[in-house]
Amino acid sequence: MKHGTVYLGAIGGAGALIAKQIVSAEVIAYPKLGPEAVRRLVVKDFPVIVIIDHEGNNLDEIGKAQYSRVEKPGVRR
Repeated sequence: MKHGTVYLGAIGGAGALIAKQIVSAEVIAYPKLGPEAVRRLVVKDFPVIVIIDHEGNNLDEIGKAQYSRVEKPGVRR
């Protein structure tokens, strides 16, 4: 894949701290949307994880599915 997009996630409430790690930002699509425009970011030491990768794998759904298969002590299914 030549170009891909990912969905990033961070611990809630950390947005202001993470924003300090953005070195530069460039609007690359939908500039009329203002803050919702698509941007190319250059970051340094960016403390986030990939939630949805360029192939559509969703870490949130995968994690929930894995957790639901874990047997809890004293609980039978």
